Amino acid sequence: MFETLSYENLQIYWWVIISLLGGLLVFLLFVQGGQTLFNKLTDTEDEKTLLVNVMGHKWEFTFTTLVLFGGAAFASFPLFYATSFGGAYWVWYIILFAFIIQAVSYEYRKKKGNLYGSKTWEAFLYINGVLAPILLGIAVSTFFTGSPFSVDKDRIIDLTVSNYDAIISQWATPWYGLDALWDGNNLAFLQNIALGLALFFLARLNALLYFRKMINNQNILKKIKVSLKENTILFLIFFLFWTIRLLFISGYAINPDTLEIVLEPYKYLHNLLANPASLILLLAGVVSVLWGIYLGIFKEENKAFWFSGIGTVLTVMAVFFLTAFNNTAFYPSNFDIQSSLTIANSSSSEYTLITMAYVTLMIPFVLAYIIWAWRVMDKKQMTIKELENEHKY
Repeated sequence: MFETLSYENLQIYWWVIISLLGGLLVFLLFVQGGQTLFNKLTDTEDEKTLLVNVMGHKWEFTFTTLVLFGGAAFASFPLFYATSFGGAYWVWYIILFAFIIQAVSYEYRKKKGNLYGSKTWEAFLYINGVLAPILLGIAVSTFFTGSPFSVDKDRIIDLTVSNYDAIISQWATPWYGLDALWDGNNLAFLQNIALGLALFFLARLNALLYFRKMINNQNILKKIKVSLKENTILFLIFFLFWTIRLLFISGYAINPDTLEIVLEPYKYLHNLLANPASLILLLAGVVSVLWGIYLGIFKEENKAFWFSGIGTVLTVMAVFFLTAFNNTAFYPSNFDIQSSLTIANSSSSEYTLITMAYVTLMIPFVLAYIIWAWRVMDKKQMTIKELENEHKY
């Protein structure tokens, strides 16, 4: 089956898988968004516990998808994995730390003998809710703005260097990923921060729509409507800034004849126009998100969450397509432009891509199980009274 695909098509197939996982991860960040709203939407401790338990049934999905995304990147594009996760490690350390304290906080918030009190664990959940979407958004934005690294594949066979120094990719600054937050030489850091904040407010929007779908409490529902309007405005400001600026910046293009990487003006606008799939996905995704927001604010419909969620997945997939297709370096280096990574020069061997592709045939079965489990957990709305008969987070 997969043996009939060319090496190039296998690389494209795996980038589609990476894009899908990235879209699902951003969608599932609604759990993180919800964690930043526990205090804003509630007046009593019982109401807060209700919100915590609604999200407590879903946090594993986000963490599992993050692990799957990293595992798929390692299997299909190991040089990218080594360069990003091994070079920009401060960003990834902070993200992983945020997910660790999230898992612990849900389990210990109401645990008997808790020495730190529920407020401490709620603060940890808030920290996770802020750091995870913002830093993941910043990390994705560097796919367009670039990162300071160099790649030298010849070092691994250079007998004049020690095993310790035989490192293919090296980071060029001592900040190891945190440099995406600030660069005094250009305004790329504004682009990065804008996407981080856009993802943060999108996560809150999806969380608000999910709370509306799952909670039967009039006080909380009133607060949700007000908060939806506030977060919609902030999301649109940052998302439109990032999107509009993206269409006008120069991108990292690959010369198909020489394989040389050069800066091309309006590269990502060209990619959008040259690739109908990306354009259709982006338009469908954005319209679906906006329709979900409209249904949530003006119609107060529970299905608004699914429109916004599906739209989120489609939009993120379109963004990932823009970074890699149409002769584009998906992980560019702004330190040494020829070190920029493409799906061609950073992928695994053809044998590995074929072997791992068969593993992806399990995805429909896994998704079917997730959908079944999700439906079981979400079969009815939650009230404060119903928490008396359930395990409380």
